[in-house]
Amino acid sequence: MKMPPVKYQRGDTVMGRWPGSSLYYEVKVLGFDAKSQLYTVIYKDGTELELKEQDIKSASGFQTRSRSRSRSPGRRRSRSRSPGRTTRRSSSRTAAAVAAAAITDSAPSSRRDTKLKDTVEVTLSPLVSATASLSVIPVLMKKLESLKTNGFFAIVVSAVAVAVMVHQDVDLTYIHSHFLQLATASFLISVLLSIYLYVRSRYVGQEQLALGGNSGNVIYDFFKGHELNPRIQDFDLKFFCEMRPGLIGWCLINFAMAIAEMKQQGLDTPSNSMILVNLFQLLYVVDGLWNEEAILTTMDLMHDGFGFMLAFGDLVWVPFTYTIQAYYLVSHPIPLSLPAVIAIVILKIIGFYIFRKSNSEKNAFRRNPSDPKLSYLKTIHTATGKSLLVSGWWGVVRHPNYLGDLIMALAWSLPCGFSHLLPWYYMIFFIILLVHRDSRDMSECRRKYGSAWEEYCRTVRYRIIPHVY
Repeated sequence: MKMPPVKYQRGDTVMGRWPGSSLYYEVKVLGFDAKSQLYTVIYKDGTELELKEQDIKSASGFQTRSRSRSRSPGRRRSRSRSPGRTTRRSSSRTAAAVAAAAITDSAPSSRRDTKLKDTVEVTLSPLVSATASLSVIPVLMKKLESLKTNGFFAIVVSAVAVAVMVHQDVDLTYIHSHFLQLATASFLISVLLSIYLYVRSRYVGQEQLALGGNSGNVIYDFFKGHELNPRIQDFDLKFFCEMRPGLIGWCLINFAMAIAEMKQQGLDTPSNSMILVNLFQLLYVVDGLWNEEAILTTMDLMHDGFGFMLAFGDLVWVPFTYTIQAYYLVSHPIPLSLPAVIAIVILKIIGFYIFRKSNSEKNAFRRNPSDPKLSYLKTIHTATGKSLLVSGWWGVVRHPNYLGDLIMALAWSLPCGFSHLLPWYYMIFFIILLVHRDSRDMSECRRKYGSAWEEYCRTVRYRIIPHVY
């Protein structure tokens, strides 16, 4: 079969869209892989990436619509490494242009809109530092989604509903006695939802598809998620499922297990171990829902499509595997002495402090790198225009939030004792998950940030655990 002609040839100078953004930069084509259908391009700063044909446009078309030359992400006007310093030539007009581009990206666009967006993107680069430009996008996303970031309100309403059920003598121990049946029903719902998501994704525009779930392989795209942010009217399916059903269901199941333990063991109150597990995990969920806007800048929301992977994780994996510790304690209550309780609580507090402090530093910097309050943070600039934090908790290890997460996972497992491996499932699974995620992040960041990532690794030597790993 005759292969279609290659649109761009080796040596051509074109405009390449930077992955994960709507900004285009001047690049040179190095080659084309017929098997993957990807072009290898190089930016002016030396960064090499692979791009799809739809992410490449003719340079002449841009030049006729723009009075200024596009720069590679690595070229900047400001020499300062401080996130508090920006270029003097940035203006409110430029910020408005960035806002317009970001808002345009959040909705389906026509061909005419796309042309307008391309023009705006090219004129941005010379006028404002890339870091400041890109940082506006998450801020706008937060404002656009602010009406829906009501996860804390949702769990409060759920708690009131559970209180009413308890007052009306609804038997919540049904959840414990039918745990496997409920998990199976949730699995079937996640499969049906995934089928619906994939079918509807076949009828949306190319601009609404996810980068990672647009391979052309039906099985892979079904699993990874073909459409980035599927919506029914104004209802964002992925945003809703990411935080609400799994996390709130997790707390509901834990509470039901505490009642089941009292009933099965003939206790007037839950055991100390059951109380600790419930309180620790409830704090984790409430904290996540209270800081729900932080999820808008995560890989799940910004890059991954909504398919079986996220649907199964949100509706099945989280509520029915993260509750195994409470499920185990129903039949195996562990008596804990007061010193043991105090020690486990202190461990939890330490883990939660590291987790929350490091995430707060990261989220504050992502929202506004130019905030004077963050000028003390040291960074390493990258060719993408973004900066890598190398101070605060992010100067101790590369993933301090993972470190806090692991310490909290240990505090959740200790109340269950050491007589059985089952309640330690979460700890074991989490270690494997975070090590794998770290490995994946390492390869992706090395490809994305190039020499800046090598400098970052030399500056922050340890990945998750200081002086260990």
